[in-house]
This record gives sequence, structure tokens and C-alpha cells, in this order.
Amino acid sequence: MPKIITLLILFILTTVVNAQTNNEQIAVKKTIETFFDGLHKGDSTIVSSTLHTTIKIQTTFTNKGGKKKLITDSKKKILIGIANKKPENTYLEKLVSWDIKINGNLASVWTPYEFYLNGKLSHCGANSFQLFNNNGKWEIIYLIDMRRKENCNIQKN
Repeated sequence: MPKIITLLILFILTTVVNAQTNNEQIAVKKTIETFFDGLHKGDSTIVSSTLHTTIKIQTTFTNKGGKKKLITDSKKKILIGIANKKPENTYLEKLVSWDIKINGNLASVWTPYEFYLNGKLSHCGANSFQLFNNNGKWEIIYLIDMRRKENCNIQKN
């Protein structure tokens, strides 16, 4: 009988932990989906609601000369760029897959993507998000994306 009780307790604890993990993953994913919803709409207020005040934003790519570049942008510059999106331009960043890792109040998310401008594939790459659970609200604290125009036949995980 004690073995059955021990197994039952382990089962219940495992179920509770898994449910909490799934809820956290859903919350993290929702934060990133909200970020992209704002990007697609050109709504910097929506995007800003997902960002921590001290976010670091970077982009890496290889230029036409083959030189690898890393550019750091400010939160303000990104939000101004989003707010100044031309109404005639439609953005769609299609996330091909999600890899979410959470440990305590830190989450790491890897999302390969395809980016379409006015319905035409512009480039592809991957995003790496780092999020912080700021007292119950997941906020993006670091975002780096990699962009390329070649080899955009992305494989799903």
C-alpha cells in the first residue's frame, strides 16, 4: 500500500509540474505572438507592451561582400520604425517552428522564420528571444535575429 501511495503522489506532482510548465510555455508564446501582431499591424504600442525597458536588440547578417555584420538597435529606434510602417506595406513574419525552454523566471525561444513583404518572400532566418518573467508578466529582454536571402527552404523541426 505505501508504494501505491508514493506512486500516486509522484503522479500528482508530475502532473502539476507539467501543467505549470505548459501554462508558462503558453504565456511565453503569447508574448512573442503579441510582439509579431504589433509588428504586422505597424502598432508600436502593442510591440512595446511585450518589451522590457532595458531590452537589447541585435541583427546579424552577411553583406553582399561576404562580410558578417552585427548591428545593435535601440528600443526607441525599433519602435519608431514600426510606428512609421507605410500603410501600403504588409509584413508577415511566418514562424516556422518554436523551441521554448524555461527555467524559473528565464525563457529562451528559438524561432526559424520566413519574412514576407507585400506577399513576396523577402528573407528568412531565425530569431532568438530571451524573456524574463517580471512578476507574472513575460517580457522580452533580448532579441537577436539572423537574416539571409539565400537558402530559404526552411525545414520544420
